[in-house]
Amino acid sequence: MVRTSTMKDFPDWLKLAEDVEPLFGPMVGDPAFCDGLKQMIREGNAFCFTKREDDRGEEEFLGGIVISRQENEIAWFAVAAHSRGRKAGAALLVEALKHLDPARPVTVTTFDKTTAAGRPARRLYESFGFRDFLEAGANPAGFPIVTMMRKEN
Repeated sequence: MVRTSTMKDFPDWLKLAEDVEPLFGPMVGDPAFCDGLKQMIREGNAFCFTKREDDRGEEEFLGGIVISRQENEIAWFAVAAHSRGRKAGAALLVEALKHLDPARPVTVTTFDKTTAAGRPARRLYESFGFRDFLEAGANPAGFPIVTMMRKEN
């Protein structure tokens, strides 16, 4: 299930960020990342995918996506390793695009074509109409990145 995140989800966001740090670079120990994530959650710009774990209503946090409405971009997006390839990412991307302006290009910075670990993310973006737009150097983990753009509808 995709829903808007609340501050109760913050520890789960940090666990997810810690899991993807080898691909994205240091985040959990970075006060700017943590403060920015808290702000995005408070502003309603962070969405998560959860799954009910049991009859008590406990949820398992499987992934999250953060958007910038002002920049019309996907600012941060990750799915837990054990949930990749199970439609959680597609559901999160659908939700994010509902909250961005379809009359303007939507951008996302992700791995370039040479990064094997980034190919599933690239395929997902491409299936939603994103195309490479601009080389963006390397991310903090040292992987080459590119900005992809989805033209207006």
